[in-house]
Amino acid sequence: MGYDIERFVGYVNEGLLCSICRDVLEDPLQAPCEHAFCTACIHGWLVHHSNCPEDRQVIDVSLLRPLYRYMKNDLNRLQLHCRNRDYGCEMVCSLESIDRHERECEYSQIPCSNAGCTVQIERRNLDGHLAVCEYRSRECPNGCGYTILSAEDTQHNCVAELRTELELLRSEMICRVEEAKHEMESRLDSQRRHMVQKESILQNEIEELKSQMSRMMSDVRSLMAAERQHRQELEQAELEKREL
Repeated sequence: MGYDIERFVGYVNEGLLCSICRDVLEDPLQAPCEHAFCTACIHGWLVHHSNCPEDRQVIDVSLLRPLYRYMKNDLNRLQLHCRNRDYGCEMVCSLESIDRHERECEYSQIPCSNAGCTVQIERRNLDGHLAVCEYRSRECPNGCGYTILSAEDTQHNCVAELRTELELLRSEMICRVEEAKHEMESRLDSQRRHMVQKESILQNEIEELKSQMSRMMSDVRSLMAAERQHRQELEQAELEKREL
C-alpha cells in the first residue's frame, strides 16, 4: 500500500500515484508500459494476474524496474505530514526523510519496555510511564539485592529468596568442583599414560645399550686374545731366530 494522499501538502502529480491502490507510490516499481506501482501492490496483483492493471499488457515480475530518476526525485521532494499528526505532531517534511523522522517522532506510539506490560505509550511520555508502571523492576528495599516487580511486592520474601540463591550457588559450586575434579583426573591419567610410555621407551633404550655393551666386551676379549696369540708367535719367532 502507498502513502495516504490526504497526508500530502499541495498538488500531487497523477504519475506519482500507484495504479492499483491510487495512493502516493511507496517503494515504487515501473512496468515496461511505464505504469508505476507500489512494490507490495504489484507483487500482490501478479499473484493472481499476468498483465498490467491499467492497459492489460502482459507483464512479469522480472520485467519490473525502478522508477525513472526524474520521477523518483519528484516523489522524494513531495511534502507530507507525519503519520502521528492526529496525536499532535505538526512536522511536515519531504517523503525522502519522512521514515527517519517517524522512527524518532516523539508522538509515535511505542510499547512499554517492561516485560508483561501491554501499554502503548507516546515516546515522549515513556519515561513518565516507566516510573509508575506496575511491571517496573527495582531492587528490594530491605537489602537482599533481589530485583522485584512492583506487582510482586506482596509475595516477595527476602529469606526465601536468599535461601534459593544460596542453594543455586551451592549447586553451581558443586558442579564446578566436579568439573575441576574430572579435569584434574583426566590430566593425571594423560600424564600417567605419557610417563608409562616414556618409561617403556627408556627401558628399550637401556636394553639396547646393554646389548651394545655386551657386543663391545665380546669384541674387546676377542682383540685381547688375538693380541696374546700374536705376541706368542713373535716370541716363538725370536727364539727360532736365536737358535739359528
